[in-house]
Amino acid sequence: MSSRNPALEEPAELGQKAPVSIYVHIPFCERRCLYCDFVTEAGKSHLIPDYLAVLACEVEELAQGFPASTSIHTIYLGGGTPSLLPAIGIKAVLENIRRFFPVREDAEITLEMNPGTVKPAYLENLNQIGVNRLSIGLQSTIDQELQTLGRIHNYAQFLDTFNTAKEIGLDNISADLIYGIPGQSLQSWEDSLQKLLDLQPSHASLYSLTIEKGSPFAKMVEEGRLIEPESDLLADMYERASEILDKTGFVQYEISNWAVHKPDGSIKSSRHNLQYWRNLPYLGIGTGAHGFMNGIRTANTTSLEEYIRRSKILRKNIFPRSFATTEWHSIGKYEQMQDSMMLGLRLTEEGVSACDFFARFGKELREIFGQQIDLLVNQGLLEELGDDRKTIRLTRRGRLLGNQVFLNFVGD
Repeated sequence: MSSRNPALEEPAELGQKAPVSIYVHIPFCERRCLYCDFVTEAGKSHLIPDYLAVLACEVEELAQGFPASTSIHTIYLGGGTPSLLPAIGIKAVLENIRRFFPVREDAEITLEMNPGTVKPAYLENLNQIGVNRLSIGLQSTIDQELQTLGRIHNYAQFLDTFNTAKEIGLDNISADLIYGIPGQSLQSWEDSLQKLLDLQPSHASLYSLTIEKGSPFAKMVEEGRLIEPESDLLADMYERASEILDKTGFVQYEISNWAVHKPDGSIKSSRHNLQYWRNLPYLGIGTGAHGFMNGIRTANTTSLEEYIRRSKILRKNIFPRSFATTEWHSIGKYEQMQDSMMLGLRLTEEGVSACDFFARFGKELREIFGQQIDLLVNQGLLEELGDDRKTIRLTRRGRLLGNQVFLNFVGD
């Protein structure tokens, strides 16, 4: 296990010329899914106009302290269900960000979408206002499994949304699937995966169902009305998915994410999520949004009503905090090193580069974590690449035991 080193507690310089990402949280939902513990609000769509007005205020406030030497290269609208916002509302959010921040012309702009909430005209409008990537919450191609999860859409609605989006030019599409759904078999999981792959999305995110504390599913487990999936079945589902995706030409670039190749040989990974996994700076805007900037981690209030109320209180905030920020703390150099290991090792192809580590922190990777690396290599969970062994990454077995690996770097 890692141990703290007081000599490394001074803040680490991230290099403010590196591009920054913006995450915007849209908390509204038609109905809360049974497995969900995200910051979401069902039945409060009447507050959307007020929420958009407050988002604009937070954008303007954060922009006042934004370093002039950098720019925004990804914007991600997540939720909740961002596609519940009218297209004119999405347009207003993006225009306001562009007004106050230096957004690159080639910025990746992603919108999370529930396929049961959109029409063709809506997709046309998204294409026109600059959204260039969709993340669609499919979760399963089997309607019974969708009902078990409490989703509001069926597979036919997903097909309509997916095909229409591709027809109008929104062809950079990611779809989510969940494995470990109650009642799901290995065969039904394979069927869902194969149906998705037949559609040729550019990106796929595969997540194991977790029973989150406070979710309806958690209560059902406590009452004996729901049985959690067995860990062996989850492992089999993950390994089978990896085999199928590998044969279909997808590249696994993160523990739960796969992407196809671009014409130039690179892959259509999520640039926005790579920002998180590389432990690089991002701003969080909206209820429950988290940020990491200038060595400070921030978290906004999770209450929709409080978010709106706090915007009316005059106060002096210090960037990267805003009126919505209720939690913040400075991350010391050693903790940033730990975070960089935990997040970077999620990148299954890229891993953690000793050269990048030294460039960022001014310390040799093995000087700080050599003992942990040797232990995990001997256990067959990490591998070292290159003649100089300057890059480490998870082995295929290590991908199954990722949390066990990460604890060796952040367990204290």
